[in-house]
Amino acid sequence: MIDLINQVNDVVWGYVLIAALVGCGLWFTLRLRFVQFRMVGEMLRLLGDSSVRPTGSEKHISSFQAFTVSLASRVGTGNLAGVATAIAVGGPGAVFWMWVMALFGSATAFVESTLGQLFKRHHADSFIGGPAYYIEQGLKRRWMAVLFAVLITVTFGLANNSVQSNTICHAMEGAFGWDHTLVGVALMVMALVIVFGGIQRIARVSSVLVPLMAVGYFVLAVVVVVMNIEKVPHVLRVIVESAFGLNQAVGGMVGAAIMNGVKRGLFSNEAGEGSAPNAAATAGVSHPVKQGLIQSLGVFTDTLLVCSCTAFIILISGIYEHSDLNGIVLTQAALESEVGTWGRTFVAVAIFLFAFSSIIGNYYYGEANVRFMTKDPRAVTLFRIFSGGVMVMFGAYVSLDTVWSIIDLCMALLTACNLVAIVLLGKYVFRLFDDYQRQRRSGIKEPTFHRSQLPELADRLECWE
Repeated sequence: MIDLINQVNDVVWGYVLIAALVGCGLWFTLRLRFVQFRMVGEMLRLLGDSSVRPTGSEKHISSFQAFTVSLASRVGTGNLAGVATAIAVGGPGAVFWMWVMALFGSATAFVESTLGQLFKRHHADSFIGGPAYYIEQGLKRRWMAVLFAVLITVTFGLANNSVQSNTICHAMEGAFGWDHTLVGVALMVMALVIVFGGIQRIARVSSVLVPLMAVGYFVLAVVVVVMNIEKVPHVLRVIVESAFGLNQAVGGMVGAAIMNGVKRGLFSNEAGEGSAPNAAATAGVSHPVKQGLIQSLGVFTDTLLVCSCTAFIILISGIYEHSDLNGIVLTQAALESEVGTWGRTFVAVAIFLFAFSSIIGNYYYGEANVRFMTKDPRAVTLFRIFSGGVMVMFGAYVSLDTVWSIIDLCMALLTACNLVAIVLLGKYVFRLFDDYQRQRRSGIKEPTFHRSQLPELADRLECWE
């Protein structure tokens, strides 16, 4: 079965999805006049946006909290284990293609997250939304919306959580010799306690864990780079040469570098996958573009910052050239070679924070789409048990190759569905972005949006009275 899944992955990723991702990234970048580069200052300003203040019984989460919920899902196994796997299988050139996908994919992330905000709905004590909602309301294709909801629930709420659990178990075994069953049970209990608290508890935990783990890991990586500053030019040269096959020894690995760079880059930053819009929709903001800009920044933070940290640690160590190590074990060995035996322990702790925050972030994506498919509260309870319990334990037992093969196929199907939707709905984002820029140029510090500004959609935009 796994061999068949791998064959399907090779076809889908090798001939279809890479072209679609690159094409969408380039189209949105050009059509929005390089929004991801021009608006970085605005993105940073909006992290502290307070233009919408909840009143009464409302408990809508802030822009920053929505940013950290999505970043909690982005910054996880992909940043430590995924990068290592990409380098082990595709060579150093995979890092270059991860960077490329982040630079152009951030425009795609802007579009999908803006749509998530535009078509969000009122929920019990927060907003709720995502691709399933904008497909149904924007395209009027209920069947396609349900298909996406099923795919993202399986991909994030179930399959992705098994990857996170698997990586934590391997890291703890490598650092402390802990048994997978013991680690799996502990993870399951912790995850269930948090996910049964809903989006408010998830947002509070994410807003603490995500900045803590990202800053700590970044500081350590900078220390390693400074300690080996003389190797940096060589590392950059190896990345570029491997990416284009300029080095004869790796000339045959260009295709592997591109495929693995794009796959692991997508797994990490999720640009175009349709996951981040679920978190983006929960924020209370005055204009949909605001959350689109913030989520675009999340792609940069994830890939250009955290993934690059792992890549430089591994490439500086040189261990990838002389061993069969893969995944989180390769990252642990690389850091240990640079800072000593405590490096292995540090990676174990870091991956626990990274991957555990991803488990709770992934869970919310699934919950939002379960709620889209049914109003029965028993379905949400059952999903919580499977996402935070069953799949966490499943990941503790299966092999590394098995969990990565399953998640690659799920990601491919999910991304294809979302890309079709955002290409068809992109025209609304272009108009929203033009409106936002007009208001900013006229001196309005906090642009606002009302559904009357898109009259053809007015009856479908529930939250923009």
